[in-house]
Amino acid sequence: MDHNAYRTALTECSVGSERFFPPSEFTERRSRVAKAMAEHGLDALLVTDPASIHYLTGYKTFEVSVHTALVFRTDHCFLQVPSIETGPAVTTAWVDEISGYHWENVESVVDPLVSQLRGCRRVGVDPWNAGLRFGVMEALTSQRGRERFQACGDLLAGVRLIKTDAEIECLRDSARITEAGLEAAIATIRPGVDENTVAAAGASALLAAGSDFMSMQPIVTSGPRISVIHLNHQQRVIQPGDPVFLEFGAVRQRYTAPMMRTVVAGEPSDPMRRLRDVCRRIHDALLDTMCPGNRFDDAARAAEAALAPVAGEVFFSGVFGYSVGAQFPPSWVEGTGYIARGQQRQFAPGMVFHLPLCLRLPGQWGIGMSNTVLVTEREAEPLTHNDWELTNCA
Repeated sequence: MDHNAYRTALTECSVGSERFFPPSEFTERRSRVAKAMAEHGLDALLVTDPASIHYLTGYKTFEVSVHTALVFRTDHCFLQVPSIETGPAVTTAWVDEISGYHWENVESVVDPLVSQLRGCRRVGVDPWNAGLRFGVMEALTSQRGRERFQACGDLLAGVRLIKTDAEIECLRDSARITEAGLEAAIATIRPGVDENTVAAAGASALLAAGSDFMSMQPIVTSGPRISVIHLNHQQRVIQPGDPVFLEFGAVRQRYTAPMMRTVVAGEPSDPMRRLRDVCRRIHDALLDTMCPGNRFDDAARAAEAALAPVAGEVFFSGVFGYSVGAQFPPSWVEGTGYIARGQQRQFAPGMVFHLPLCLRLPGQWGIGMSNTVLVTEREAEPLTHNDWELTNCA
């Protein structure tokens, strides 16, 4: 059978079998989006980011490299997927219409999208979204007119930044599993063990504890390799006295609450403890200022003051926090908000951030500690529970 017959057969026997959230959850999410669309004067959204499609429909698959699009109108949700993805669409997505295309012929996606957008005077798009393909957008604007398409990347970002209660529960579950994976990995660390062995123990524990497929693999580096940002396990053998950096993020229904830990294969040195203490002071300064009404910039300035004593010695990324929620590979970064200088958005209840506090001494080592934190009505609540100890794993 072809993909259309496959879709029909699955619709008769398995429609919705992989759905997790109830219809009421999507009613709430879509009402928020509809309100934002009305404020922007939009008739429809053309959504191509996998996480945003998931947010609005529940659609999920591990194959997110191919063109997928959602035409979202308040009265109709049209999901366009490759022929090989009609199964996940039928079983996971809350939509009104599913349309498959031959994935080897991506040009064929244009006419169905034009048809769905006919009659829409203003269509919102996110021009900075990696999922929005230049060829598709060029074909749509040539047929429908460039003036119909309005840049509104902040619309969905602003809605997704505030998590629903159901999303927060998924993040709490993720935090619990993330911690279990870290503890299992730490239990294997000692001189003579290689990074891959540590990563394997952590990954096995994450999956055994209930993690879905992860948006990023567990990150494990040791010794001088920690000083280079965004390396991962490479079979390096841990030496006596080495710090070992771990950053894990379990997934529950695509929601990730990451956490960083650093432990030492021996007795931590005074310089290691010093950088650990700076990480803790930055973390506490952030929690003190991540309150409703304060700006992201306010928290960044407070964190910079805590970082100042070592700012000239260490490399730090410059971002003290980034929003997390539902994501797909290759990253768990939601990208809807950043705690950094110049960011003027205010904190509000329901926002969730990972605070990636890693201080690196080039060519030597680094210390990374973090929590995922929920902004509540009055304060910032850690969802993960870092003990801030440089555990002696000799």
